[in-house]
Amino acid sequence: MDRAGSQPSRRRLLKGAALAAVPSALLPAARATARPRPLAAGYPPTDWQPASSSNYTASDRPTSYSLDRVIIHVTQETYANTLAIFQNPQKKVSAHYLVRSADGHIAQCVRESDIAWHAGNWDYNTHSIGIEHEGWVDRPAYFTDALYEQSARLTSAICDRYGIPKDRTHIIGHYEVPGTDHTDPGPNWDWVRYLRMVNFD
Repeated sequence: MDRAGSQPSRRRLLKGAALAAVPSALLPAARATARPRPLAAGYPPTDWQPASSSNYTASDRPTSYSLDRVIIHVTQETYANTLAIFQNPQKKVSAHYLVRSADGHIAQCVRESDIAWHAGNWDYNTHSIGIEHEGWVDRPAYFTDALYEQSARLTSAICDRYGIPKDRTHIIGHYEVPGTDHTDPGPNWDWVRYLRMVNFD
């Protein structure tokens, strides 16, 4: 990517001139690529990896439903497999964000205005943002510094955007959703550290 204000190289100018001389019929068709939705200032960088539209409900939150909590999940799968699950229309599951263990890279899979199917409880789905974290509840090595740091930045920005208090009443684990049989993020998730980081950001 060119830096703002930099001058194009001589090679790039020549390449552009050569392409301009080629009839458009001989050039490959441009691919239609999905562009990430611009996120509000303060968010960490994200990578738009859309879930199948069969795996969430289109909405216009916070107009249709107020947003009052963030729900923390652990995938019990790898990052790549989780993306594949969200993109499989047969799976009927998604989350708004997925955080990779190794480097804290964040994929956005559902727009915040839409209702991801992550909590297993319709009322909680409609009023929350779901953040999945790569790993397993019984393998604490997956909860890296990078994962905590980037996830905390994301949660902090979401809370700021919607006026959600940055406390354990409003930032909850999947296991705290009424009616769930899930245990994530599990006993190895460091809530004290996480909430401190969310509030520090």
